[in-house]
Amino acid sequence: MATSRHKREPNARRFAALTGKRAIHLAVGAAVVATVPAVGLGILASDPAAKALVAHGATPLSLSSSEQTVREAPISRTLDRAGLRRPTTAVGAAAGRKATARAVAGAHTQQWTTTDLNLWSAAAAGAQQVGEIGTGHRVLVTGRTAAGRVEVVVDGRSRWVTAGYLSDSKPAPGIAAAAGLSMAPCPNSAVEYRLTPGAVYVYRSVCHAFPQITTYGGWAARGEHASGKAIDIMTSDKALGDAIAAFLQAHASELNLYDVIWWDRIWTPVRASEGWRFYGDHGSPTANHMDHVHVSVN
Repeated sequence: MATSRHKREPNARRFAALTGKRAIHLAVGAAVVATVPAVGLGILASDPAAKALVAHGATPLSLSSSEQTVREAPISRTLDRAGLRRPTTAVGAAAGRKATARAVAGAHTQQWTTTDLNLWSAAAAGAQQVGEIGTGHRVLVTGRTAAGRVEVVVDGRSRWVTAGYLSDSKPAPGIAAAAGLSMAPCPNSAVEYRLTPGAVYVYRSVCHAFPQITTYGGWAARGEHASGKAIDIMTSDKALGDAIAAFLQAHASELNLYDVIWWDRIWTPVRASEGWRFYGDHGSPTANHMDHVHVSVN
């Protein structure tokens, strides 16, 4: 009996050893099985393409390092954006050319230059000077203004000149400012609308002699103003109005004045020996010329 138990003992040991080895192999296999899903989950978490494959029932493939580099490289959109900008710029330039063409074609207002002016290719500060135009030249005005310049039409082309140096009336030939007078343009050229050259001469002379005056009345469909020969110099300051009236009297001959009306009085060169005469009550301070000096030319 002892011998039988002794013979069977090696078999038991071999079985135990074998069982132990199998257990080890099973443990290793289980570890491998457990590891594979973990790796797969890692791939799924980092690679959207792998997610898509798994979602369709496919086994995700591992990517080589070169493939990962290509997949992870950032995509530059510089060329795409530049391609989008170019057409937009081209469209804007084309629209600008069309707008200029329409302005030139629609220009119908005539004005005259009151001094020598540079011609510019555009209103922008960086525009090129493309010529000059002399004093007393007639130009068509488009009505467009920008950056202190006015668009005019010269030889059928759009040109820009400095604002404030165009007049609605043609400067009288041969007019030269006498001492103390001026024919230099004033800041508000709109006052000269439909004025005769003589009235423009008065306006500019007063404008430069009394720069504190900023408001004038020009052409209007009433009285002497309807002829374009009269202007109103707006002020309610008695002392300032007296000074302006005295200035006009002193230059009555050079300015070819017809009359001066101020503070309910009238003065005319043809009756200068009578001095200021009573003008009469005309119903209001404005009608009695209490808030402006009225002056007209022959």
